[in-house]
Amino acid sequence: MRSLLSTPFLSKPTNRLALPRDTRPNYRYLLPNYRRNPRTREEWLQRLTTSLRGMFSAAGFPLPLRVRATCGFPSKGATSRKSRRIGECWADSASAARYHEILISPLEANPLEVGAILVHELCHTVVGVKCGHRGKFGRVARAVGLEGKLTATVAGESLKARLHALLQSIGPYPHARLVASNAPKTQTTRMLKVECEECGCVVRMTRKWLEEAGCPTCGCGGEMAEPVE
Repeated sequence: MRSLLSTPFLSKPTNRLALPRDTRPNYRYLLPNYRRNPRTREEWLQRLTTSLRGMFSAAGFPLPLRVRATCGFPSKGATSRKSRRIGECWADSASAARYHEILISPLEANPLEVGAILVHELCHTVVGVKCGHRGKFGRVARAVGLEGKLTATVAGESLKARLHALLQSIGPYPHARLVASNAPKTQTTRMLKVECEECGCVVRMTRKWLEEAGCPTCGCGGEMAEPVE
């Protein structure tokens, strides 16, 4: 008599429920970086930072573990015409979360240029912000492919090729360049401009008297006020 266990569908008992392929659960949506381009500038910069870790390690200068990069204006010279800062690195001692914080100027939108700026700022995380652009900073910068003046480096041909390859896999930089000439203007002189709303007469006063006495009345009888830029 033939045993029931020898029957093909009973010979390999299993507790797994076989589901049609189109009804099986898809867990890939749980992976935030699965086959999609970065949706934010921070995500793009963080992906590039992660991708650059191997290059720094191969050069003998591994990056610190706690590094974050974001798109934002540097603390000084963000819109200056003569000495504009396009990137800035803050030491981990300045961060409540103990991260090395990197700022990439929103005036930059070219992915290759942004990548080169990020590499420059990552060099600061390796040597420490207090080192500035002296000593070890130059050795690290040259080792990873930065060229030119150390205070204003550019990517050399080898670094450009590496960045180009990385950006092909990361995707486009999700940022539109800001125009510096459209930035709000701030008055640098201590004498503040006050203008008549009627005739356009202009006088200048210190902030102290504007706050204590208020805006004066114009000779034409019109009210004077600080112009809104």
